[in-house]
Amino acid sequence: MKAVSCVQGDLTVVDLPDPRPGPGQLVLDVRRCGICGSDLHAKDHADELTDVMAAVDYGDFMRGDTPVVLGHEFCGEVVERGRGAAKEFATGTTVVSFPLVRADGAVHLTGLSPKAPGAYAERVVVEGAMTFVVPNGLSLDIAALTEPMAVALHAVRRSDVGKRDVAVVVGCGPVGLAVICLLSAIGVSTIIASDFSPGRRALASRCGAHVVVDPAVDSPFDHLARQKGVLTSAPALYELGMGSMEKLRRVPGWQHLYRAADKFGAAGPKRPVIFECVGVPGMLDGVVAAAPLSALVVVVGVCMGEDRLRPAMAISKEVDMRFAFGYTPLEFRDTLHMLAEGKVDAAPLVTGTVGLDGVVDAFAALGDPETHAKILIDPRETSSEVRLTAAEAR
Repeated sequence: MKAVSCVQGDLTVVDLPDPRPGPGQLVLDVRRCGICGSDLHAKDHADELTDVMAAVDYGDFMRGDTPVVLGHEFCGEVVERGRGAAKEFATGTTVVSFPLVRADGAVHLTGLSPKAPGAYAERVVVEGAMTFVVPNGLSLDIAALTEPMAVALHAVRRSDVGKRDVAVVVGCGPVGLAVICLLSAIGVSTIIASDFSPGRRALASRCGAHVVVDPAVDSPFDHLARQKGVLTSAPALYELGMGSMEKLRRVPGWQHLYRAADKFGAAGPKRPVIFECVGVPGMLDGVVAAAPLSALVVVVGVCMGEDRLRPAMAISKEVDMRFAFGYTPLEFRDTLHMLAEGKVDAAPLVTGTVGLDGVVDAFAALGDPETHAKILIDPRETSSEVRLTAAEAR
Protein backbone atom coordinates (compact mmCIF):
# COMPACT_ATOMS: atom_id res chain seq x y z
CA MET A 1 0.00 0.00 0.00
CA LYS A 2 0.99 3.64 -0.39
CA ALA A 3 1.61 5.75 2.70
CA VAL A 4 3.26 9.02 3.65
CA SER A 5 6.37 8.49 5.76
CA CYS A 6 7.76 11.25 7.98
CA VAL A 7 11.43 11.22 8.97
CA GLN A 8 13.79 14.10 9.79
CA GLY A 9 11.03 16.54 8.89
CA ASP A 10 10.58 15.16 5.36
CA LEU A 11 7.29 13.73 4.06
CA THR A 12 7.63 11.08 1.36
CA VAL A 13 5.14 8.74 -0.32
CA VAL A 14 6.43 5.19 0.14
CA ASP A 15 5.25 1.64 -0.52
CA LEU A 16 4.61 -0.43 2.61
CA PRO A 17 3.25 -3.96 3.12
CA ASP A 18 -0.50 -4.15 3.57
CA PRO A 19 -1.26 -4.34 7.30
CA ARG A 20 -2.85 -7.46 8.81
CA PRO A 21 -5.19 -7.46 11.82
CA GLY A 22 -4.31 -9.11 15.10
CA PRO A 23 -6.90 -10.58 17.48
CA GLY A 24 -9.79 -8.17 17.96
CA GLN A 25 -8.42 -5.79 15.35
CA LEU A 26 -9.72 -4.45 12.05
CA VAL A 27 -8.04 -3.27 8.88
CA LEU A 28 -9.66 -0.22 7.33
CA ASP A 29 -9.49 1.28 3.87
CA VAL A 30 -8.82 4.90 4.82
CA ARG A 31 -11.43 7.19 3.26
CA ARG A 32 -10.51 10.46 4.94
CA CYS A 33 -7.77 11.55 7.34
CA GLY A 34 -7.44 15.02 8.79
CA ILE A 35 -4.15 16.86 8.99
CA CYS A 36 -3.93 17.90 12.64
CA GLY A 37 -2.03 20.82 14.09
CA SER A 38 -0.09 18.33 16.20
CA ASP A 39 1.00 16.64 12.95
CA LEU A 40 2.36 19.96 11.72
CA HIS A 41 4.33 20.39 14.94
CA ALA A 42 5.44 16.75 15.16
CA LYS A 43 6.83 16.80 11.62
CA ASP A 44 9.61 19.16 12.64
CA HIS A 45 9.58 19.16 16.43
CA ALA A 46 8.81 15.63 17.60
CA ASP A 47 12.06 15.47 19.55
CA GLU A 48 10.91 18.38 21.71
CA LEU A 49 8.15 16.14 23.08
CA THR A 50 10.23 12.99 23.47
CA ASP A 51 11.38 13.90 26.98
CA VAL A 52 7.86 14.94 27.99
CA MET A 53 6.39 11.64 26.85
CA ALA A 54 9.25 9.71 28.47
CA ALA A 55 8.42 11.46 31.74
CA VAL A 56 4.99 9.81 31.64
CA ASP A 57 6.65 6.48 30.85
CA TYR A 58 5.80 6.43 27.14
CA GLY A 59 9.10 5.82 25.41
CA ASP A 60 7.68 4.90 22.01
CA PHE A 61 6.56 8.37 20.93
CA MET A 62 7.79 9.35 17.47
CA ARG A 63 11.33 10.68 17.02
CA GLY A 64 12.76 12.81 14.26
CA ASP A 65 15.18 10.11 13.15
CA THR A 66 12.64 7.26 13.03
CA PRO A 67 10.14 6.89 10.15
CA VAL A 68 6.51 7.16 11.18
CA VAL A 69 3.20 7.29 9.31
CA LEU A 70 1.21 10.18 10.75
CA GLY A 71 -2.58 10.42 10.92
CA HIS A 72 -4.92 10.02 13.91
CA GLU A 73 -8.09 11.78 12.67
CA PHE A 74 -9.70 9.36 10.25
CA CYS A 75 -12.65 7.35 9.04
CA GLY A 76 -12.57 4.27 6.86
CA GLU A 77 -14.28 1.15 5.59
CA VAL A 78 -13.69 -2.27 7.12
CA VAL A 79 -11.82 -4.61 4.76
CA GLU A 80 -10.65 -7.32 7.17
CA ARG A 81 -11.54 -8.54 10.66
CA GLY A 82 -9.14 -10.19 13.05
CA ARG A 83 -10.06 -13.16 15.16
CA GLY A 84 -12.62 -12.21 17.80
CA ALA A 85 -13.58 -8.86 16.27
CA ALA A 86 -17.30 -8.07 16.58
CA LYS A 87 -19.58 -9.06 13.71
CA GLU A 88 -21.07 -5.56 13.58
CA PHE A 89 -17.93 -4.61 11.65
CA ALA A 90 -18.91 -6.30 8.41
CA THR A 91 -16.81 -5.71 5.33
CA GLY A 92 -17.65 -2.34 3.82
CA THR A 93 -18.94 -0.81 7.07
CA THR A 94 -17.91 2.83 7.55
CA VAL A 95 -16.34 3.42 10.94
CA VAL A 96 -14.26 5.81 13.02
CA SER A 97 -11.78 4.66 15.63
CA PHE A 98 -10.13 5.92 18.78
CA PRO A 99 -6.44 6.29 17.79
CA LEU A 100 -4.92 3.71 20.12
CA VAL A 101 -3.75 0.28 18.98
CA ARG A 102 -2.10 -2.75 20.57
CA ALA A 103 1.30 -3.60 19.09
CA ASP A 104 4.51 -5.15 20.33
CA GLY A 105 3.02 -6.01 23.73
CA ALA A 106 1.75 -2.53 24.58
CA VAL A 107 -0.78 0.14 23.60
CA HIS A 108 0.47 2.86 21.26
CA LEU A 109 -0.68 6.21 19.88
CA THR A 110 -1.87 5.70 16.31
CA GLY A 111 -0.04 8.04 13.97
CA LEU A 112 2.32 9.30 16.65
CA SER A 113 4.47 6.23 17.13
CA PRO A 114 6.51 4.12 14.71
CA LYS A 115 4.85 1.08 16.30
CA ALA A 116 1.35 2.27 15.34
CA PRO A 117 1.29 3.57 11.73
CA GLY A 118 -1.44 6.13 11.17
CA ALA A 119 -3.90 6.94 8.41
CA TYR A 120 -1.76 8.99 6.04
CA ALA A 121 -2.04 5.75 4.10
CA GLU A 122 -4.36 3.60 2.04
CA ARG A 123 -4.97 1.29 5.01
CA VAL A 124 -4.72 1.40 8.80
CA VAL A 125 -5.11 -1.07 11.68
CA VAL A 126 -7.52 -0.25 14.52
CA GLU A 127 -8.88 -1.96 17.62
CA GLY A 128 -12.42 -3.31 17.33
CA ALA A 129 -13.12 -2.41 20.97
CA MET A 130 -12.30 1.24 20.21
CA THR A 131 -14.13 1.47 16.89
CA PHE A 132 -17.61 2.85 16.22
CA VAL A 133 -19.94 2.42 13.25
CA VAL A 134 -20.76 5.75 11.59
CA PRO A 135 -24.54 6.30 11.95
CA ASN A 136 -27.18 8.17 9.98
CA GLY A 137 -25.25 8.24 6.72
CA LEU A 138 -22.90 10.88 8.08
CA SER A 139 -20.59 12.15 5.35
CA LEU A 140 -17.00 10.94 5.23
CA ASP A 141 -15.68 14.48 5.64
CA ILE A 142 -17.61 15.10 8.85
CA ALA A 143 -17.05 11.59 10.23
CA ALA A 144 -13.29 12.21 9.97
CA LEU A 145 -13.73 15.19 12.30
CA THR A 146 -14.87 12.97 15.17
CA GLU A 147 -11.40 12.94 16.75
CA PRO A 148 -10.68 16.70 16.76
CA MET A 149 -14.24 17.46 17.80
CA ALA A 150 -13.86 14.99 20.67
CA VAL A 151 -10.82 16.99 21.80
CA ALA A 152 -13.06 20.07 21.90
CA LEU A 153 -15.86 18.25 23.71
CA HIS A 154 -13.42 17.09 26.38
CA ALA A 155 -12.07 20.63 26.82
CA VAL A 156 -15.57 22.09 27.09
CA ARG A 157 -16.56 19.46 29.65
CA ARG A 158 -13.37 20.12 31.59
CA SER A 159 -14.42 23.77 31.80
CA ASP A 160 -17.82 23.09 33.45
CA VAL A 161 -19.10 25.98 31.34
CA GLY A 162 -22.85 26.61 31.52
CA LYS A 163 -25.41 28.23 29.26
CA ARG A 164 -25.38 31.46 31.25
CA ASP A 165 -21.60 31.76 31.23
CA VAL A 166 -19.39 33.93 29.08
CA ALA A 167 -16.64 32.11 27.18
CA VAL A 168 -13.59 33.55 25.45
CA VAL A 169 -11.73 31.51 22.83
CA VAL A 170 -8.20 32.79 22.19
CA GLY A 171 -6.99 31.46 18.85
CA CYS A 172 -9.30 30.33 16.04
CA GLY A 173 -7.27 27.60 14.41
CA PRO A 174 -8.89 24.17 14.06
CA VAL A 175 -8.83 23.55 17.84
CA GLY A 176 -10.33 26.93 18.69
CA LEU A 177 -12.97 26.60 15.97
CA ALA A 178 -13.92 23.15 17.26
CA VAL A 179 -14.28 24.56 20.78
CA ILE A 180 -16.53 27.32 19.42
CA CYS A 181 -18.69 24.71 17.66
CA LEU A 182 -19.16 22.80 20.91
CA LEU A 183 -19.83 25.94 22.98
CA SER A 184 -22.46 26.94 20.44
CA ALA A 185 -23.98 23.46 20.47
CA ILE A 186 -24.58 23.54 24.22
CA GLY A 187 -26.04 27.05 24.03
CA VAL A 188 -23.45 29.17 25.86
CA SER A 189 -24.95 32.65 26.01
CA THR A 190 -21.92 34.68 24.96
CA ILE A 191 -18.95 33.36 22.96
CA ILE A 192 -16.13 35.81 22.29
CA ALA A 193 -13.49 34.71 19.77
CA SER A 194 -10.11 36.29 19.07
CA ASP A 195 -7.65 35.79 16.21
CA PHE A 196 -5.34 37.95 14.12
CA SER A 197 -6.47 36.26 10.88
CA PRO A 198 -9.51 37.73 9.08
CA GLY A 199 -10.16 34.34 7.51
CA ARG A 200 -10.24 32.56 10.83
CA ARG A 201 -12.39 35.27 12.38
CA ALA A 202 -14.90 34.70 9.59
CA LEU A 203 -14.85 30.96 10.30
CA ALA A 204 -15.33 31.67 14.02
CA SER A 205 -18.53 33.54 13.21
CA ARG A 206 -19.74 30.66 11.05
CA CYS A 207 -19.01 28.26 13.90
CA GLY A 208 -21.15 30.24 16.33
CA ALA A 209 -19.09 33.00 17.96
CA HIS A 210 -21.25 35.98 18.99
CA VAL A 211 -18.38 38.49 19.19
CA VAL A 212 -15.27 38.22 17.01
CA VAL A 213 -12.23 40.34 17.82
CA ASP A 214 -9.00 41.24 16.02
CA PRO A 215 -6.51 41.42 18.94
CA ALA A 216 -4.36 43.83 16.94
CA VAL A 217 -7.20 46.34 17.20
CA ASP A 218 -9.25 45.33 20.22
CA SER A 219 -8.92 42.97 23.17
CA PRO A 220 -11.37 40.12 23.79
CA PHE A 221 -10.91 40.82 27.48
CA ASP A 222 -12.26 44.36 27.06
CA HIS A 223 -15.49 42.81 25.76
CA LEU A 224 -15.40 40.39 28.66
CA ALA A 225 -15.04 43.24 31.15
CA ARG A 226 -18.33 44.71 29.94
CA GLN A 227 -20.26 41.63 31.05
CA LYS A 228 -22.37 42.06 34.17
CA GLY A 229 -20.70 40.70 37.30
CA VAL A 230 -17.22 40.42 35.78
CA LEU A 231 -14.53 42.17 37.85
CA THR A 232 -11.19 43.20 36.42
CA SER A 233 -9.45 44.99 39.29
CA ALA A 234 -8.55 44.38 42.90
CA PRO A 235 -10.24 47.61 44.11
CA ALA A 236 -13.48 46.47 42.48
CA LEU A 237 -13.25 43.20 44.41
CA TYR A 238 -12.53 45.01 47.67
CA GLU A 239 -15.54 47.27 47.10
CA LEU A 240 -17.75 44.25 46.39
CA GLY A 241 -16.71 42.62 49.65
CA MET A 242 -17.01 45.75 51.77
CA GLY A 243 -20.24 46.99 50.17
CA SER A 244 -21.91 43.58 50.49
CA MET A 245 -21.02 43.27 54.15
CA GLU A 246 -22.23 46.78 54.91
CA LYS A 247 -25.67 45.73 53.62
CA LEU A 248 -25.70 42.19 55.03
CA ARG A 249 -24.76 43.19 58.57
CA ARG A 250 -28.02 45.09 58.85
CA VAL A 251 -29.89 41.80 58.56
CA PRO A 252 -30.17 39.41 61.55
CA GLY A 253 -28.68 36.03 60.65
CA TRP A 254 -26.76 37.62 57.78
CA GLN A 255 -24.35 34.68 57.65
CA HIS A 256 -27.14 32.38 56.44
CA LEU A 257 -27.85 34.69 53.51
CA TYR A 258 -24.12 34.83 52.74
CA ARG A 259 -23.85 31.02 52.77
CA ALA A 260 -26.86 30.69 50.45
CA ALA A 261 -25.40 33.23 48.02
CA ASP A 262 -22.03 31.47 48.16
CA LYS A 263 -23.63 28.09 47.46
CA PHE A 264 -25.17 29.39 44.24
CA GLY A 265 -22.07 31.29 43.12
CA ALA A 266 -23.54 34.74 43.76
CA ALA A 267 -21.21 35.84 46.55
CA GLY A 268 -18.24 36.71 44.38
CA PRO A 269 -17.33 37.87 40.87
CA LYS A 270 -18.83 36.18 37.84
CA ARG A 271 -16.53 33.41 36.60
CA PRO A 272 -15.76 33.75 32.88
CA VAL A 273 -14.20 30.79 31.07
CA ILE A 274 -11.21 31.35 28.80
CA PHE A 275 -9.99 28.71 26.32
CA GLU A 276 -6.35 29.18 25.34
CA CYS A 277 -6.09 27.52 21.91
CA VAL A 278 -2.84 28.95 20.56
CA GLY A 279 -0.07 27.05 22.32
CA VAL A 280 2.93 29.34 21.87
CA PRO A 281 5.33 30.57 24.58
CA GLY A 282 4.03 33.64 26.39
CA MET A 283 0.35 32.96 25.80
CA LEU A 284 -0.43 31.57 29.26
CA ASP A 285 1.17 34.47 31.09
CA GLY A 286 -0.50 36.93 28.74
CA VAL A 287 -3.91 35.36 29.27
CA VAL A 288 -3.51 35.33 33.06
CA ALA A 289 -2.39 38.99 33.01
CA ALA A 290 -5.41 40.03 30.92
CA ALA A 291 -8.00 37.74 32.50
CA PRO A 292 -10.62 39.09 34.92
CA LEU A 293 -10.61 38.05 38.54
CA SER A 294 -11.77 34.48 39.32
CA ALA A 295 -11.50 33.42 35.67
CA LEU A 296 -11.10 29.79 34.68
CA VAL A 297 -8.44 29.23 32.00
CA VAL A 298 -8.65 25.96 30.07
CA VAL A 299 -5.42 25.27 28.21
CA VAL A 300 -6.11 23.39 24.97
CA GLY A 301 -3.31 24.67 22.74
CA VAL A 302 -0.13 22.56 22.98
CA CYS A 303 2.99 24.62 23.60
CA MET A 304 5.91 22.55 22.31
CA GLY A 305 8.62 24.36 24.27
CA GLU A 306 9.20 25.77 27.74
CA ASP A 307 7.15 28.71 28.99
CA ARG A 308 7.15 31.13 31.90
CA LEU A 309 4.31 32.11 34.20
CA ARG A 310 4.09 34.64 37.03
CA PRO A 311 2.36 32.72 39.82
CA ALA A 312 1.80 35.88 41.88
CA MET A 313 -0.35 37.29 39.07
CA ALA A 314 -2.54 34.18 38.96
CA ILE A 315 -2.69 34.05 42.76
CA SER A 316 -3.71 37.70 43.11
CA LYS A 317 -6.61 37.09 40.74
CA GLU A 318 -7.42 33.59 42.03
CA VAL A 319 -7.33 32.30 38.46
CA ASP A 320 -8.10 28.62 38.03
CA MET A 321 -6.15 26.79 35.35
CA ARG A 322 -7.00 23.42 33.82
CA PHE A 323 -5.21 21.53 31.08
CA ALA A 324 -7.10 19.44 28.54
CA PHE A 325 -5.60 16.64 26.47
CA GLY A 326 -7.44 14.02 24.45
CA TYR A 327 -10.82 12.61 25.43
CA THR A 328 -12.43 9.48 26.82
CA PRO A 329 -13.85 6.63 24.70
CA LEU A 330 -17.35 7.73 25.74
CA GLU A 331 -16.67 11.32 24.67
CA PHE A 332 -15.38 10.01 21.35
CA ARG A 333 -18.57 7.99 20.85
CA ASP A 334 -20.78 10.90 21.99
CA THR A 335 -19.04 13.28 19.59
CA LEU A 336 -19.69 10.96 16.65
CA HIS A 337 -23.39 10.82 17.48
CA MET A 338 -23.64 14.58 18.06
CA LEU A 339 -22.23 15.09 14.57
CA ALA A 340 -24.48 12.45 13.01
CA GLU A 341 -27.60 13.85 14.71
CA GLY A 342 -26.84 17.42 13.62
CA LYS A 343 -26.34 18.69 17.17
CA VAL A 344 -22.93 20.04 16.22
CA ASP A 345 -22.17 21.72 12.89
CA ALA A 346 -18.51 21.13 12.11
CA ALA A 347 -18.76 21.64 8.35
CA PRO A 348 -17.07 25.10 8.37
CA LEU A 349 -13.82 23.51 9.56
CA VAL A 350 -13.26 21.50 6.37
CA THR A 351 -11.66 23.77 3.78
CA GLY A 352 -9.92 21.35 1.43
CA THR A 353 -9.02 17.79 0.44
CA VAL A 354 -5.87 16.30 -1.07
CA GLY A 355 -4.43 12.97 -2.17
CA LEU A 356 -1.40 11.28 -0.62
CA ASP A 357 0.85 12.78 -3.29
CA GLY A 358 -0.20 16.27 -2.23
CA VAL A 359 0.41 16.03 1.52
CA VAL A 360 3.63 18.08 1.34
CA ASP A 361 1.77 20.89 -0.44
CA ALA A 362 -1.09 20.58 2.06
CA PHE A 363 1.31 21.10 4.97
CA ALA A 364 2.61 24.23 3.26
CA ALA A 365 -0.92 25.46 2.51
CA LEU A 366 -1.90 25.12 6.16
CA GLY A 367 0.72 27.72 6.98
CA ASP A 368 -1.62 30.34 5.49
CA PRO A 369 -4.52 30.92 7.91
CA GLU A 370 -6.42 32.90 5.29
CA THR A 371 -6.94 29.86 3.08
CA HIS A 372 -7.35 26.75 5.19
CA ALA A 373 -8.48 25.46 8.56
CA LYS A 374 -8.68 21.68 8.08
CA ILE A 375 -7.43 19.77 5.04
CA LEU A 376 -8.52 16.15 4.72
CA ILE A 377 -6.45 13.48 2.98
CA ASP A 378 -8.39 11.25 0.58
CA PRO A 379 -6.11 8.33 -0.38
CA ARG A 380 -8.30 7.68 -3.45
CA GLU A 381 -7.73 11.20 -4.75
CA THR A 382 -5.30 11.14 -7.68
CA SER A 383 -4.56 14.85 -7.88
CA SER A 384 -1.65 16.22 -5.90
CA GLU A 385 -3.27 19.66 -5.66
CA VAL A 386 -5.23 20.75 -2.61
CA ARG A 387 -8.86 20.95 -3.72
CA LEU A 388 -11.00 23.54 -1.97
CA THR A 389 -14.33 22.42 -0.57
CA ALA A 390 -17.43 23.74 -2.34
CA ALA A 391 -18.03 26.39 0.34
CA GLU A 392 -14.45 27.67 0.19
CA ALA A 393 -14.36 27.63 -3.60
CA ARG A 394 -17.20 30.12 -3.59
